[in-house]
Amino acid sequence: MSRALLSHLLHRPPLLSSRSGIRGVGALHSRLRTLRLNCSAAEATASADETPAPPARKKRVVSGVQPTGLVHLGNYLGAIKNWVALQDLYETFFFIVDLHAITLPYEAPQLSKSTRSTAAIYLACGIDSSKASIFVQSHVRAHIELMWLLSSSTPIGWLNKMIQFKEKSRKAGDENVGVALLTYPVLMASDILLYQSDLVPVGEDQTQHLELTREIAERVNNLYGGRKWKKMGGRGGSLFKVPEALIPPAGARVMSLTDGLSKMSKSAPSDQSRINLLDPKDVIVNKIKRCKTDSLPGLEFDNPERPECSNLLSVYQIITGKTKEEVVNECQDMNWGTFKATLTDALIGHLQPIQVRYEEIMSDPGYLDNVLLDGAGKSSEIADTTLNNVYQAMGFLRR
Repeated sequence: MSRALLSHLLHRPPLLSSRSGIRGVGALHSRLRTLRLNCSAAEATASADETPAPPARKKRVVSGVQPTGLVHLGNYLGAIKNWVALQDLYETFFFIVDLHAITLPYEAPQLSKSTRSTAAIYLACGIDSSKASIFVQSHVRAHIELMWLLSSSTPIGWLNKMIQFKEKSRKAGDENVGVALLTYPVLMASDILLYQSDLVPVGEDQTQHLELTREIAERVNNLYGGRKWKKMGGRGGSLFKVPEALIPPAGARVMSLTDGLSKMSKSAPSDQSRINLLDPKDVIVNKIKRCKTDSLPGLEFDNPERPECSNLLSVYQIITGKTKEEVVNECQDMNWGTFKATLTDALIGHLQPIQVRYEEIMSDPGYLDNVLLDGAGKSSEIADTTLNNVYQAMGFLRR
């Protein structure tokens, strides 16, 4: 009897010393086995009288997007679009990270609206609630509780080294920065470790956060896991699975329309710098028409002197699903006017079905509420098990 087996050969890297601190982004790549979003099916045969082996548990993937601002093309191509493929390969948990949204000043009346809108966009983009758990971070209280427990074992020096904290605090000034901006990487670790995640989709600029998560997991496992946990009445072994990085396909990092060297961002002051998923046709036309280009002839990928050119070609490639070679053959001799019109048509054609589906979902609040309620319920079952194990291992009185 033959059956198709989906196989990803994951080899755990060596344990990281809990005393070594954060070793930087380069070290992550030398120790983590990064995985690509492609997989192959292998055929296996067995004799007719052989007892079928139980199906292997799907590896678990966790990811989320903040509900601040409008979801833009960078969020979609860099994360959400990839999730649609991941939900068929893995056990997936996709949530709206509303607790992370308050680390910087925000508009309180807009938070709940933006949270619902982001959830609707997940669904409109193709995330299927029958395949993935979709929920709001704050609806699973274990995220905050585990963060506090992890904070007790996280050296302050580790957090002081985080690049994003340094950059944002320098811009805002110490008096305008809350403690949450310093400690939110511990919350991020909680988000991941609660679900015993095998893989975490990360961009190149997020690897330091995953490295911190791994360090925290190893430290807590060493401090409270194994025989120490067993003596407390637990099963022993590791409290947390140490997650690995799942690197998205090359080219999925979308840059600003006004600066090809800066990542497309919700926080950029100019809305001209990004294509929002819900932008109407005329706005998309205007933004592409006005986006930054250069005066050199022809179009080409990967020329460091032409970052805007490479970025726009990459967006066109991903939106159309074409190969790099196909895009080169089609566009290399185009002038900017012709290519911008071609790119605009492709963007509008790709985003319009998403926008239509988004409006349908938002017009049925009961449906959206049920999706989020169901997702939070399923996620809480797993999260609460992890949290209770940590409470037990750390010596807390059982409730």
